[in-house]
Amino acid sequence: MITGASSGIGAAAAHLFAAEGAAVVLTARRAELLEKTCAEIHAAGGRAIAAPGDVTRAQDMRDVVDKAVNAFGGLDAAFNNAGWTSTGTAFHEIADDEYDRIIDVNQRGVWNAMRAQIAAMLALGSGGAIVNTSSVAGVRATGVAAPYIAAKHAVIGLTRAAADEYGARGIRANALVVGSTGTELMQETLARTPELYGPFTERAIQHRLAAPREVAEAAAWLCSDRSSFITAAAIPVDGGWTAR
Repeated sequence: MITGASSGIGAAAAHLFAAEGAAVVLTARRAELLEKTCAEIHAAGGRAIAAPGDVTRAQDMRDVVDKAVNAFGGLDAAFNNAGWTSTGTAFHEIADDEYDRIIDVNQRGVWNAMRAQIAAMLALGSGGAIVNTSSVAGVRATGVAAPYIAAKHAVIGLTRAAADEYGARGIRANALVVGSTGTELMQETLARTPELYGPFTERAIQHRLAAPREVAEAAAWLCSDRSSFITAAAIPVDGGWTAR
């Protein structure tokens, strides 16, 4: 199951996971983009279904998990990648509705998805792997909106709590500390606040934006048995930003 699968990192992960043999269940709000990605996966010989939904709605996430179980017999792995932020508004000037949306998508969205995913994995009884997209903003202040920084810190906390609570039952949970990546959200952010391009790239050792596929590769590894002894980790995929 991949959230935020309509574009960017999520869509790249959908193609990569399917190419590596996974049956993928794709969710996001934009149904037409999910269907397009599924059609591309089918054309390449892969297995995929679209399950439109909103991560901020707990029932939507339960419904997506149910579709995964009904279509493929269970849920083995999940990549919770949906996110949203804003820039250019000072801490004390952020409106309540903007704060609520950032927290709901980035924090509550992971919470809603994980609760449904863990329940399905426990029911199957064979464990599973969950990967959550955090950010460099999950370990330090980066200049983006304060609620986004708070939410991405919380994603790492939720990840570690789940890893600790369900490790004995075979469920691993890890987070990606993602650096600046050339996603649709990043392009929108830079369009609103172009002066952020320098800080977003120059602070890393590699002075560039990541390609969505580069982040998806890390998620695929953490969802696979190749990372079987890794859990509760916050893995940097940041071009070296957090090394400085």
